[in-house]
Amino acid sequence: MAPADRYDSSHFPEDQYEPGSNGAVLKNLLGITSKETLERVEEVRFERLMEAAAARFDADYRFTTLDLLWLHKFWLEDVFTWAGNYRSVNIGKGGFMFAAATHVPALMAQFEDRQLARLTPCRSDTNEAVAAALAEVHVELVLIHPFREGNGRIARLLSVLMALQAGLPPLDFSELQGDKREEYFAAVRAGMDRNYRPMEEIFIGVIGRSLECCGL
Repeated sequence: MAPADRYDSSHFPEDQYEPGSNGAVLKNLLGITSKETLERVEEVRFERLMEAAAARFDADYRFTTLDLLWLHKFWLEDVFTWAGNYRSVNIGKGGFMFAAATHVPALMAQFEDRQLARLTPCRSDTNEAVAAALAEVHVELVLIHPFREGNGRIARLLSVLMALQAGLPPLDFSELQGDKREEYFAAVRAGMDRNYRPMEEIFIGVIGRSLECCGL
């Protein structure tokens, strides 16, 4: 049984937990039973993914759902058998349920048509316009939550890649902790009604901090 702060889901292959982990670590190809160890492995691999993604997608690139599958697979293919595939389990967090697994493929196709095709490549002239584009794409992707694990980091990476297209430095999300984290989740929930303004405000702050960090 997974701890209360883990995702809730049904009993499918990607819902199996590593023996000896007390339901804290999903079954993985490395036999890791420690949550902290797995997080370190994922972090190292994610750094490699960021470098590969920055080299693969240029300023004129229009993202597709296949690119998101590639990002997830490149990141976690040596960790989970289901890396690079849409989830087949229903998941929720903190009492909030994300899109039903059976609807994920259709929702992702809709996401590609309505958001990715319209908002990438990201070439807005002002930081506010960039923030608006990032907010809409980010919220819609997080609400679908297409993968069993890693949705937040994939969504943030897509935001980074879009911001790079707009000529901005790599985005700094480090302050989205504590009360800010609750503000972030509230902004995601607001997107259920296609109200992206709360997330726009968050991205305006992220862009501002990122520019300050670079001395711009």
